[in-house]
Order: sequence, then C-alpha cells, then structure tokens
Amino acid sequence: MSENLFNEFEPVSSKQWKQQIQYELKGADYNDTLIWESPEGIKIKPFYHRDEFNATAHIAGKAAEFTICQNIFVHDIEKSAGRAASTLKRGAESLRFTIEDENTDVEKLLSLIPQGTTVYFHLGFLSIDFVKKLDAIAKQRSANFYVQLDPIGQLAKEGNWFTSLERDLEALNTIAIACTNIHFLSIDSSLYQNAGANIVQQIAYTMAHANEYFNRVATIHKPIVLQVAVGTNYFFEIAKLRAMRLLFNLLAAEYDHSYDCHIIATPTKRNKTLYDYNVNMLRTTTECMSAILGGADTVANLAYDALYHKDNEFGDRIARNQLLVLKHESYFDKVNNPADGAYYIEELTQQLAEKALALFKDIEANGGFLTQLIEGTIQRKIQESAVKEQELFDTGKEVLLGTNKYPNKNDRMSHDLELYPFVKSNPRKTLIMPVIERRLAEKTEQERLESEKVSSDQ
Repeated sequence: MSENLFNEFEPVSSKQWKQQIQYELKGADYNDTLIWESPEGIKIKPFYHRDEFNATAHIAGKAAEFTICQNIFVHDIEKSAGRAASTLKRGAESLRFTIEDENTDVEKLLSLIPQGTTVYFHLGFLSIDFVKKLDAIAKQRSANFYVQLDPIGQLAKEGNWFTSLERDLEALNTIAIACTNIHFLSIDSSLYQNAGANIVQQIAYTMAHANEYFNRVATIHKPIVLQVAVGTNYFFEIAKLRAMRLLFNLLAAEYDHSYDCHIIATPTKRNKTLYDYNVNMLRTTTECMSAILGGADTVANLAYDALYHKDNEFGDRIARNQLLVLKHESYFDKVNNPADGAYYIEELTQQLAEKALALFKDIEANGGFLTQLIEGTIQRKIQESAVKEQELFDTGKEVLLGTNKYPNKNDRMSHDLELYPFVKSNPRKTLIMPVIERRLAEKTEQERLESEKVSSDQ
C-alpha cells in the first residue's frame, strides 16, 4: 500500500521520547534506571528509534527455506532405517545420523529414504574410506549429504585428536580432493555455548575455528556447516546467528570462498532441567523460534526428556511437532528475512559482530585459535564466562522456572533416569584440557536427587 495513512500525526524524534521518559521518571536517572548491560558488555536501551539507526550489511537469511531435522543415533541398522523412514512421513524434512562404528552399512541405513532427502552424518571417527563410500553413494543417488567432519572440534571436546594434528588434517585434505559430491567440513560451535561461553565468544571462537580450516585445508569446494546451539535470550540469539553469518561471509571472502555457510541449529542443553522437565518444551520452542528468525538453514529440536531418557517415539514426536507448528501454523516459513529493519535486532547484530570481530583479531594476533586452545586460553575464557553465569543462577538472578524459582518440592526423578544427566568423569590422558559442557542446574539437581535417596531410605 503506497498511501501513508498517518500523515496527520507529527513524527516523534528519539530526543522527544527521551525527554518524556525522563519526565515520567520523576528525577530518577535515565541511564541508571532503564539501561542495562548484557554479559557481552552491550548496553541495552529501553527503545530504539529510526533516527539513530544505522543498517547493518545485508544478511541473506533463509527463514522461508528452513528444514526440520530429525536426529537419529545409529545402533541397530534396521531399526534406525525404519525410524528414519517413519519420521520423514511424520513431518521431518531432513535427517542427521550419529554414527560411531565405521563398519556401518550406510546403503542399508539409507535404503528406505527417498532420494531427495538431505542427510547429515555426524561421525564419531575420521575415516577416509568411510567418507569416500558416502561420496560414492551421494553421486549414485544425486543426494545432498553433509558429512560433519571437525577434527579441531574433536580436540576441543575430547582433549585429543582422532589420531594427530598432522594425520587428521592430512585426512581432511585427502577427502577435500577425492570427495566432490558431499559437503565434508563442519564446525561444532554448540560446544562453546553448552560450556558457558557468552555470545561474543561463541561467534569469535566459531570464526577463529573456521579460519584454522581456511588456512590448513587447501580445497574447500562446498559450504561449511556451522553447528550452533541456541540459548534462551530470544533477541540476542536471533542477532547471534545473523552476526555469525555476516562475519563468516567477510572471513570467507578473504580466502575467495564464495559459498555461504550452512547453519544447523539446535536448542542448548545448558538451561535444560531434570526437574519440572515440561518447562523444557517452552524453552526449546522459543529457542527454535530464534533459530528460524536468525536464519538457520536447518533446525533440529531437542526432546524435552533428552537429558534423562533414551531416544523414544513420544519425545521425538513432541519435538518434531513443535517445529511443525512453527512452520505450518505460525507461518515462520513465509518470509526470508523477518528480522531485517527491526532496529533493536539490527543494533544487536552490529554490536555483537563488532565485538566478536575484535576478539577474533585478538585471537589471531596471539597465535590463532588452535594455539590458544592448546595453551588453554580458550578453555580459561569460557570457564570465566561460565562461572559468572553460574553465579547469576545460584543467586537467583538468572531464573530457571521449576528449578531455582518455584520448584515443586514433591517432584521425584530418581526413579525415571535412563541416562546419567550430569557431567561424566572419564579419567584419561589428554593432549589438552577439553572444553567441558555443563548445565546450570546440575549442582541443584544432584542435591535434590540425594535428598530423594535419603527420604526413601528413612
């Protein structure tokens, strides 16, 4: 509609708004009362106005094209193949298989899957022969396969390479040349979020992580996958994904890499809880919304009971249906760039990108990501951020409903644990200190479980 219906109203400048707000505050200081600072050092104003707005560089979001992904851990081939086919009929649009055994019969695993289905392979090993097999199948089926290979992510998470620095990177370079029908490179950014890194750190570490591959892999002929965990700070998380894509494209251009990144997003585990577990559905819903609006290519939801139950049909169905509701009933797939022009989100995107770029430059000036990971600098910085967030949770300033706010004292969980929901102790010799994923509620939940045990013994 070209006709402006509000010409009779005089425009109100940001200065006029501030003057009115100051009047309503009755002498209280505007900055002290209404402006707060995020853990990333970003000052959040009570309103954003177009006369103070500077648009960020255009970010090609793909909200209208996002696909719903189903995670499947492969143990029994026949069951996994049947489950994959079933979930596709029930609304999933892509699949992500986690495979730990390099002797897995991939052709049998894919036997019931339609040829046009996008498939991600998250491998617990690095095998040139196995990836070549996937490449051959992709060529035969004209399939869209993303093989999530990330040796640096393996080092960061486990403390050891698959084999060694030289052999792992040599394997990547061999795969890059030999396997032209698959996407072969991935960066596990979710590790940093789940371990407690703030948003600026997450973006900067992801870019520095990517930069190591740009420097060490001679041929990158396909888009790089960014595996991202999305937290509960709704607008910040939208801006995080936008800033990540913006900076990735800036970095890639320096290496004449013309492909946009491919973002697969999943809700974080850091704020998920064992008690009052149904609240996890509310958390994952807003986190999936942030992922879609932020421009994720693929969203893989986290089941509400993923912390303590093995994979089960009910949990998977609820998680899948959350995304189906967002896509087909809430119309999240109708606009590609829904956040464009939103002053607050644009400002957050710009500030997060600027701060992350400054941190990225500092990492590169001090030897690069891999050097700082081996020296322990990255782990220390993440730990410092995680401790600050933990203190906010422990003092009640960061709230998880049902856990540190309005807990149900009659809630019992010790009888329902199929999985160990806490950080696992696995003493072993490692090359470096690994980045440890830890949930905010772990200590509180362990105390409650111990209390349950005491009560049952009495």
